[in-house]
Order: sequence, then structure tokens, then C-alpha cells
Amino acid sequence: MYQANENRYNLMDFKKSGESGLKLPIVSLGFWHNFGDISNFDNMKKMCFTAFDNGITHFDLANNYGPEPGSAEKNTGRILKENFNSYRDELIISTKAGYDMWEGPYGNFGSRKYLLSSLDQSLKRLQLDYVDIFYHHRMDPETPLEETMGALNQAVKSGKALYAGLSNYDGETMEKASKILKDLNCPFIINQNAYNILNRTIELNGLKEKAVSEKKGIIAFSPLAQGLLTNRYLNGIPADSRVYTDGRFLKNSQITETKIKKIKELNDIAELRGESLAQMALKWVLKDDIVTSVLIGASKVEQILDNLKVLKSSPFSDTELKKIDEITKDFY
Repeated sequence: MYQANENRYNLMDFKKSGESGLKLPIVSLGFWHNFGDISNFDNMKKMCFTAFDNGITHFDLANNYGPEPGSAEKNTGRILKENFNSYRDELIISTKAGYDMWEGPYGNFGSRKYLLSSLDQSLKRLQLDYVDIFYHHRMDPETPLEETMGALNQAVKSGKALYAGLSNYDGETMEKASKILKDLNCPFIINQNAYNILNRTIELNGLKEKAVSEKKGIIAFSPLAQGLLTNRYLNGIPADSRVYTDGRFLKNSQITETKIKKIKELNDIAELRGESLAQMALKWVLKDDIVTSVLIGASKVEQILDNLKVLKSSPFSDTELKKIDEITKDFY
């Protein structure tokens, strides 16, 4: 029977999500990859144990994570039931709905029909009575924003979620959604978006600025750019890269000679700082105290432990930040 490390809360820093009372670990574990049915179940358990033993209390999922869609939630549900029952109140479990999940017109986007049906299905797979955060996973150009936000509000009011979140929203739409949820007295507390040294979309589309003005948190996924901001690609594409093993999100065409050259230059800065490229990249996302938490992905325990070194990483100098911007200016 799993017993958590008694010193876990001494190993992690926690930060409030916006002006809410909910504190998140500054490093959270994402289940986007490596928790589906094609992955090793014992390895999944070991990664969950390692994360929680080191103070990572937040596990982030979505209805479509797999493959197959739903399998990450199903596997996580089994892990939670068999090993984490006594720790449920110490965990933040989140899930999302918005992308394709089942056939027909009610299986994606942001209708009330889809969101509430999806949440019920997610809870069954996770074997939970509620999730801590329920996100709408992407903007829907066809469904009225009031309907989508009303569904999030009902999810919370029904007790099936404690907080509402938005993912992949731009700043203008998030601001409108925030006002609707505020009028409904719904605790919307966090935005989840891709953000890393090579992808600064949330700075360009106003999300980062609006999150500050609306007093909401930000949790960043893909902080390591699908592994590009690690030492794995410094000498080309390794044989076990997800380019070859998965190929859905990181493609061969994305890894150009020019990009590899720039990544090597970033690695030079990291070495001068006495840390790995991954550690520096995670620190960069957290650099200005606006981002609440970074979502790391992992395929093995060692990657989690390496990423946790960001907790001891030094602040950036103005010179370092300027140099990073100069190296990466063509990518955002």
C-alpha cells in the first residue's frame, strides 16, 4: 500500500491562483501524454507517487487525453482509487471538455449538452464524486458564451466541480467570460494555455495582461515545448522521440536546423547559469510571478525529479532575459 513521503510539503512552493483562496504547487503534473492505454501502467503509478512525494498535489487531465480518448482518466481513476483514497482532500484533480470526444454534434466544443454530459462521463472514469477544477478546453465560435459559462456554473453549483477554468482562450474572450461568471457568482479562478520561451501567444493575444487585470491565475502547459526545450534535441531527433512514437503534436517538420541552432544557444545560457535547459525554461515561464504553476509532462520518474530542480533555480538577470529574447525573436 502506497504511503506518501511525510516531508512532501517541505519540498514544494505553493501559490494562490489569482485572488482565489486555492493554492497550487508551482509545478503540476499533466496527463496529456503517457497515461493512455498505450503506456505502461506501473510506470504511471510510479510517476504519480514520485510527484506527490515531492509536493506536486495537482494532477491535470482532460476528457480526450489518451490515446484512446478517455483512457488517461480511466487509468488515473484506477490509480487514485487503489492508492490515493486517503489523500483525496490533499489533491487537486482537474479535467476539461471542449475537443472531439464522441461522434455527432454533441461531442465537442461548448454546448451545455456536451459540457455537462462530458463531466458526468469524466467523473465515472476518474471514479470521483467531484473534480476540483473543470475547464472549458477551447473557445467555441458557434455557441453563445453565456451558454458555455452557464454550463460551467451549473457544474460548480451541482457540486461536481469546485472551481471553473478556461483553456486556450484569448484575452478578449476570457475577459467577457469572466464578467459573465462573476455575475453568476461562479468561482472562475484560472486560465490554462500553452506558454514557453518559443511560444508567447498569451502575451500577443492579451491573455496574460487580462489575467492580471481580472485577477485570475494562469497555468502553463507545454512549458518545455513538447521536449524541444530540453537536452534531448541538441544533437538531432533521438530514436525514442515522440516524433516517432506518437507524432500527433510534435512533428519532424517542426524540428529545423535553425531551431536546433537556437536551442543550442539557449542551452549555452543555461550552462552559464549552472542548470539544465529544461530547468531554465521552466524558470522562464515563472519569471515574473504572473504564472501560478507550470504543467510538466513526463514519461519517466527521472524527468519529474529533474524538472523539480526549478525550485532551486536562480532569478534571471536583465541581460539574460534580453539575450533569450534576441535568440528566440523569430519564433513568436
